[in-house]
Amino acid sequence: MGSLERQRLPEWLRKPQTRFLAVHALKQNLRAHGLHTVCESARCPNLHECFGRGTATFLILGNRCTRDCGFCSVPAGPAATHELDPGEPVRVAQMAAAMRLNYVVITSVTRDDLPDGGSRHFSETIHEIRRALPAARIEVLTPDFRGDCGAVARVLDAAPDVFGHNIETVERLYRTVRPQAGYRRSLGVLEFARGHRAGVLIKSGLMAGLGETPEEVQQVLRHLRAAGTDIATIGQYLPPARRSLPVAEYVPPEQFDAWRDYGLSLGFKAVFSGPLVRSSYMADAVSEQVRCA
Repeated sequence: MGSLERQRLPEWLRKPQTRFLAVHALKQNLRAHGLHTVCESARCPNLHECFGRGTATFLILGNRCTRDCGFCSVPAGPAATHELDPGEPVRVAQMAAAMRLNYVVITSVTRDDLPDGGSRHFSETIHEIRRALPAARIEVLTPDFRGDCGAVARVLDAAPDVFGHNIETVERLYRTVRPQAGYRRSLGVLEFARGHRAGVLIKSGLMAGLGETPEEVQQVLRHLRAAGTDIATIGQYLPPARRSLPVAEYVPPEQFDAWRDYGLSLGFKAVFSGPLVRSSYMADAVSEQVRCA
């Protein structure tokens, strides 16, 4: 984000980026392992903070997505140009061990070109992390696998501690924000996950500031809770690239607080809601809060 764009941000969205040495060192280590992070690919505003404290969200299945959502800066295009890397699960586990992580978050690009959507790769990555870090907790954030319940079950059967799939936006905006996805399909993924494996925490997140109304966000929270979601995250949408969808509104912190309170009243175990909240931001702390509740 350039200096002009930063100047236009309201004060509550301005975050200093000062941990250059730590960021550079972690990036070098990731490249040495041939790995990607969604922190970098999605140009997360929290990157300096998270890399500075030695955490990152691993991005598996390559770094090119078969979908082209208007809010995302992950490179999109034919996935046939990059083969599935069979060594990636082991390298993720090695990197997680080198970072001495006690909480590992894994997400991915969407791979509609693969018959299983990449679910076996997710499963293998979870198993490799369990071998390398037996005491670590594991959170996954998956695509919708085109609604394939078998693929969702394959990931869940690898026993992650937290299963996440983001709803991303309100139903009315799906054709604009996620034209290759489906609101009801995503709710179905979450509902299936809730029923398939007892004990796993179910998590989902959405963005604000794309043109939704406060009441529509409340409706999403009701739908997520009805699907069995335990944890919800809500954060301000910020365009990661010039070609991305524009911001319709900078939502004030008070509204995020109101959504948090409303979500908790519905029975969520945790609602992490704030302007700079992202689905994987402070995931370890949110999960621990739920465990200790």
